[in-house]
Amino acid sequence: MELHILEHSLKVASIDKEGIQICTHGLIKLAFLASKTRCTFFSLTETPEDYTIIVDEEGFKELPESEHISVADATWLALNVVSGGGNASNSQPIGVTKIAKSVIAPLADHNISVFMLSTYQTDFILVRERDLPMVMHTLSSEFHPAAGGQWGDGGRKQPGSHQRLRQAPSSVRERDLPMVMHTLSSEFTLLRVVNGETVAANSLGVTNGFVKPKLVPRPVIHPLSSPSNMFCVTSLDPDTLPSVATLLMDVMFYSGGPKETGGAGEDSNNIRFFSFSLIEGYISLVMDEQTTQRFPNNVLFTSASGELWKMVRIGGQPLGFDECGIVAQIAEPLATADIPAYYISTFKFDHALVPEENIQSVIGALRTNGSAGQ
Repeated sequence: MELHILEHSLKVASIDKEGIQICTHGLIKLAFLASKTRCTFFSLTETPEDYTIIVDEEGFKELPESEHISVADATWLALNVVSGGGNASNSQPIGVTKIAKSVIAPLADHNISVFMLSTYQTDFILVRERDLPMVMHTLSSEFHPAAGGQWGDGGRKQPGSHQRLRQAPSSVRERDLPMVMHTLSSEFTLLRVVNGETVAANSLGVTNGFVKPKLVPRPVIHPLSSPSNMFCVTSLDPDTLPSVATLLMDVMFYSGGPKETGGAGEDSNNIRFFSFSLIEGYISLVMDEQTTQRFPNNVLFTSASGELWKMVRIGGQPLGFDECGIVAQIAEPLATADIPAYYISTFKFDHALVPEENIQSVIGALRTNGSAGQ
């Protein structure tokens, strides 16, 4: 497997529901007029509490300064794990449950906080930029690093060409490079960009001496809930985006108002959740089944099985960014049961999506795991 460190320097922020109007112009520009900006990583997720935005530094400049915007106190880097190695056409994303024990659990064991973003195409693991040396140290026995280019077409639903990625230049200080190479040289094929070319870095030829700690059962310590909605994880061709832009704007900014709350026949256990991501030209959408019915036929991509997903919502109170192991508490039991999942962290709560037929067994397993730790 290869661990890809993307070049994006990311901000994670929350926009209050009452403040969304002052941000709408910038958000519309980022979502629908990306060619007019220098932004290449943008994700917006609405929950009942707020809007969570994950955006690169260029995109963040499009947002106004406002008391309604809260920004996490860190710069984040996006990691991506793929399999397939050197042959680009064979590179595939792994999935949250497939990297639970090789990535998410080791990071939790080393007190490294992560922020997850699953999309239709792939899964991104966000880590604080200042934690990157420890991240690489922790994961060095599992992965082959890559350098140069973009994350490419290696999609969950649309496998294609794949380019190797270059580590962000600011992530490791030059004076720390000998120690980084010392730490990683026995486990990684080290690559470095010199004068625009990717070349092999000189290795010190010594082991880093890192011993992976023994994994222990990780109890679920936060309350869990499962809304009654069923969700779709989908995408659309960027060329068709203008034809549904008005509809998407309505869904993103205007469909969750009080006039639609508590309507006749509405399930009170439904949750307002919608996620839009535009990353390196690829669009990902997460919405409930009812919302998908508003779109014209043949616009949204669907799987052959028409699979629907149920949500597990993690947290009774806002989780914060410093607590480690929240994703691991959920992902490890799912991995043990071989249940696929999407995972989307937001500013206040976390959300896992699992196949609808597995929801009862998932909730039962997670609650049992939580009781075992008490």
